[in-house]
Amino acid sequence: MTVRLVLTLATLFLAPMAHAQGFAGLGTDAEGFAIPERGRALVFPQDHGAHPEYRIEWWYLTATLTGEDGQGYGVQWTLFRSALAPEDRPGWDNRQVWMGHAGLTTTEAHFSAERFGRGGVGQAGVDSAPFRAWIDDWHMTSHAASDQDAFDALDVHARGPDFAFSLDFTAEGPLVLQGDQGYSVKSAQGQASYYYSQPFFTVAGTLDLPGGPVAVTGQGWLDREWSSQPLAEDQAGWDWVSLSFDDGHRMMGFQLRGREIFTAGTWITPDGRPTPLADGAVRFTPRQHTRINGRDVPTHWQIDWADGGLSITTEPLNPHAWMDLSVQYWEGPLRFSGSHSGRGYLEMTGY
Repeated sequence: MTVRLVLTLATLFLAPMAHAQGFAGLGTDAEGFAIPERGRALVFPQDHGAHPEYRIEWWYLTATLTGEDGQGYGVQWTLFRSALAPEDRPGWDNRQVWMGHAGLTTTEAHFSAERFGRGGVGQAGVDSAPFRAWIDDWHMTSHAASDQDAFDALDVHARGPDFAFSLDFTAEGPLVLQGDQGYSVKSAQGQASYYYSQPFFTVAGTLDLPGGPVAVTGQGWLDREWSSQPLAEDQAGWDWVSLSFDDGHRMMGFQLRGREIFTAGTWITPDGRPTPLADGAVRFTPRQHTRINGRDVPTHWQIDWADGGLSITTEPLNPHAWMDLSVQYWEGPLRFSGSHSGRGYLEMTGY
């Protein structure tokens, strides 16, 4: 990696932390980049691939797992693409930079790792057909049949200094378009992204931990999102959950924290039919904070959707699931109980 690239990555990913939230200045001006438009139909498999005309994009995969040892685990695999300019030049003049994050959570420990790369030279990227996302030796690769969606079967691998995982994800339901047919509004001012999910994965594979390998099974969730300015200027971070209910339903919900709170979500039936939840429908209330790296982080939540009869409390597998990377945030698996029960994942940025 050249000195110039290191400086570019530092500017791109670390400077926005002055605004607390990070991730390529998601609330800053996006002049020259494409902007999501309501009514634009998502097209597959093309939209599984990269969109270099937009400034920021990610492929985000999580899994809540149970080991053959009876213990709970969680894993995260994320590939971020960020554009220095709204164009896709070849070779070493490529304007796309990439960042990979991987996490593995146990009841006693949380492991995380990070990779940086650049486009145009084969180090990192995403191909839509056949689907493959990679950075160095980390990969998320489709092995679906030709008549299936590429995300119906994925092989996923990542490795850090003290951990690794190799997992197989098999979809048991359809893709789900978030928001208005994939157009997801993020603020009262109208900032938005394109956003869809595959929330119906079953998962099996192996975790490699300091104590040795552990065979695991469980459930997984994939989010795909891209935009150029998905947050309002005053929004400093978010709290996001994916929930898998014991009765087969799914739910995605988030709140964005700014001068005012903006919320959205989707209630998903077992056969994949989504019901969008408008701003204000879902309420997030912190119940308990954990002191992490000198800051108080709300790791236990009350989540309510009054119209749907949902009132649950969440319990993290490990309250210290802190991604101590160049962009820091909390990311880990949870269980929930109350009106409904099940497992899920929680991500919190900007603390």
